[in-house]
This record gives sequence, C-alpha cells and structure tokens, in this order.
Amino acid sequence: MTQQYPDFRSERRAGVLLHITSLPGTGNTGDLGSEAFHFINFLADCGMTWWQMLPIGPPQGGLSPYQTSSAHAGNPQLISLETLVNSGWLNQDALIDSLDHTAKKALLQQAYRGFNIKATIAERTEFNIFCANHAYWLEDYVLFRAISEQRQKSWWQWPKGLRTREKRALTQARDKLLDALNYIRWEQFIFFQQWTALHHHAATVGVRLFGDMPIFVAYDSAEVWARPQDFDLNPDGSLRVVAGVPPDYFSATGQRWGNPLYHWEQLEKSQFRFWIDRIRTQLKLFDLIRIDHFRGFEAYWEIPATEEYAIQGEWVKAGGDALFAALHREFGDLPLIAEDLGVITAEVDELRRKYQLPGMKVLQFAFDGSNDNIHLPSYHTQDSVVYTGTHDNDTTCGWYESLTPESRHYVYEYLGNPNEAMPWVFIRTAFASVANLAIIPLQDLLGLDGQHRMNLPGTSDGNWQWRFSWSQVDAELPARLRYLIKLYGRAAQDHTA
Repeated sequence: MTQQYPDFRSERRAGVLLHITSLPGTGNTGDLGSEAFHFINFLADCGMTWWQMLPIGPPQGGLSPYQTSSAHAGNPQLISLETLVNSGWLNQDALIDSLDHTAKKALLQQAYRGFNIKATIAERTEFNIFCANHAYWLEDYVLFRAISEQRQKSWWQWPKGLRTREKRALTQARDKLLDALNYIRWEQFIFFQQWTALHHHAATVGVRLFGDMPIFVAYDSAEVWARPQDFDLNPDGSLRVVAGVPPDYFSATGQRWGNPLYHWEQLEKSQFRFWIDRIRTQLKLFDLIRIDHFRGFEAYWEIPATEEYAIQGEWVKAGGDALFAALHREFGDLPLIAEDLGVITAEVDELRRKYQLPGMKVLQFAFDGSNDNIHLPSYHTQDSVVYTGTHDNDTTCGWYESLTPESRHYVYEYLGNPNEAMPWVFIRTAFASVANLAIIPLQDLLGLDGQHRMNLPGTSDGNWQWRFSWSQVDAELPARLRYLIKLYGRAAQDHTA
C-alpha cells in the first residue's frame, strides 16, 4: 500500500527552522532528550505545524551536518543520556555538563554494557528486529566505522584488502571487531528508538518533522567505500572531480565543497538503488524532506580535484530526470521540497515543476533593487516555501543592520512602510505570502543579531555551534505567533495525530 504523506502542497502552515544541536540543555550539544520534547510542545503552543532541522547524520571533523560519514546513520552525539539513565542502563552521575565528543562516547559505551546486562527479552528482540530491518545500510556502516576507529585513517589509506573490500579481508575484520560492530549497531538502534519516540510525540501535538538531505555525501563515508562504482572516482579510488558551486551571493570565488560527484550512468544501471535506499531511510525519519542543492540534479558544478578553488569548475549535465522518475515508481508522490537557490536555469525549474516539488523563496535575497527578483513577495507562488533567511544566512536583524541606509529605505518602501521593526516586519511578510509553507529561523523569532547566525558559508571555524536559551524566549511570543498564524490562515484546524 502506498504510504500517505501530509498534504504539504495545499495546506497553509508555518514552522520554525532550528537544528537539534541548537537546543539548550546539559552536555555540549542539543540532543533527543527532554529539551527536544519541550521544544515540540513550545511549537504546538505557538501554533506552528513544522519543525525544520538540518541533516542529522554523523558529522566529520568540521561539525558540518552537510559532511557526514553516512547517508543513513544518525549522529550518536544526538542520543540523550538522560533517556538512557531513565532506561536503567546508565548511572545518574553521567548527566554532567560540557561533555565533549570523547567523554560522551565513553558514556554511551557504558550504557551499551548496561543494556547487555539489564535488557529484557523484549528489548533484545526489538534490537534484533531493528538490525534486520536496517541491514541494507547498517552493515556497511558499522564495518566502515569500526575499521575507521581502529585504524584512525580514512578508508583510502587502509590496507588494500580492506580498501577494495576483498571478501577475506572483510571477514577477518568482522571477526576481529565483533564487539565494536555490535556496539555501533546498538548505538544506531538507540538513536532510531529515541527518534521514533520524539516523532510520535510530535504527531500527538500536531507538529511534523521536516528534514534536510544533502545531495552529496562525504568522500570519507560508508557509501563511497561500499559503493565506489556509484561515484566519479579514479580507478584507484582517489577523487577525480569534486562538488561545489561557482561564485555566488555567499562567495566571490565560489565554494569548493570537496564531495565526490556521482557516476550518473552507473546509478541508472543499478536502477538508482543508492538513492532509493537513501530515500527509504529518510522517510522513516521525517514527514517532509528538503533536498539540498536541487539544481545539481539537472547540472552540477564539476571541479577538478587538483584545483584549489571552485572558480575553475564547469557545469555538467546530471541524470536527475531519470532519478526522480525512478523514485516516483518506487514510492509514489514523495514529500520533497527542492532547495532551488543559486544559479537556477529554465531547465532546473522545468525539472522541479515536472515532479511537482515546491521551491524556496528567501526574503533576505529579495531586496537587491531589481523589481523582477523572484524572491520578492509579489513573485511568490503557492508551491513554495518562504523563509526570512536560512541556516546559511545572517539573522534577519544582522542582515538588516548590514544594509546601507538606501537599501533599508527600499525594503520598507516596498513593504508599504510598516510600523513594525525588523525582524517582525519580515516574519509578518512571510506569513502573509501566498506560499503555502512559511518557515522562520528561531533566531529571527527571538530577534537576535548576527552574532547568533548558524553558519557563514566559505568559512570553516566557529560554525554549527549556536545554541539558544529559554531565557531568550519572550513570554508573549506564543500568543503573538498564534495571532499572526491565525490572521494569515496558517493555523491547523485539528491537532490530532
């Protein structure tokens, strides 16, 4: 039977953009514990229907959620230790503040030992069922990670037998790393178990989860190691070309992301198994999924791996049409949003419309002085998601403060010289838009300046670390939002699951 998804294309709704790591609480990052449940209750109180977040996979050294070691696995740092204590597998004294990555992993391993000692037959059965149901990605991931942690090297630096996945070498590795493999399986079991509980709670109060799926995967990832034929690599597995974008709003020299690009001909020969598996996992986690860098499905910016800067790249046609046709054959009408920002051609827009994927409008991009700018409210369409800004933008207050007096005047003149100050004039504009879905970053709802932005594209330091505090939330905020959401027809009529 075809899975049913929320009617996101016709409902007028509103939501908040906040990554889970930005939640408050003990430890060095937000997680899936009580603060996540509290935040969902807060959204429901505000009349918000959607919680949009960034990718939730295990990030690599730079903490970017867009560079992860797996296209399927959850970030174990998001596991709630509090919940593990409540399960009886971890001692209460584990709940201390400022845990770094290493310290939290040690506590997770302690909880794993507690599970092995105290878990009931039903809990062990649930674990085994999880491993069986997720084997299509889990087994490659746990072996990849166990070998990575044992050798402390990237997969292309492993001995040849492991690097090229020779059967004998992999069998020996599984035998030698048996306990590590079981621990990593358990870690993912706990992540998905906690996620499912959060997702269920959200549904009971009328909040839906809106995920974000990067188009590319990291070079040092389980997928590139396990399925190198799906990627445009040299015969020895080294990078031939890498992903990025040409000069744009964020960078005068473009952005060199460094991800491997796809071997589209091989993907099609495999009937897009890589993407079908990936979408299947995401649909277990989210009610709606934003596909990052949608334009890369029509044509992508190919940069020779030897080039230091993205400006040396070129556009190359992709196989997105065949991919989305295959996805529709497999899943039917999918709950996908296209991140169609950047250099968007008629061909990219045609691909998006062919598969009825809503695009994005960003108010911070609208006021460049061009009266035909597609981000201006007068050009919005119902099949859009409107944002004041995204995780890559400055906060709206920070953005507005950076404008010249002439630009500030133009913004207010266009919007009819409203009496409200920023960011609320933008929040109201987003809610008033004909776009069916309006998403506001939490920083804007809190009126925060540019010191609170999440990411500055093209830089590697200080990003992805912002967290909010409940002390920043005005007591009148829920009532103010409920009023605006009702005023502009974005209120859900029925908050039942």
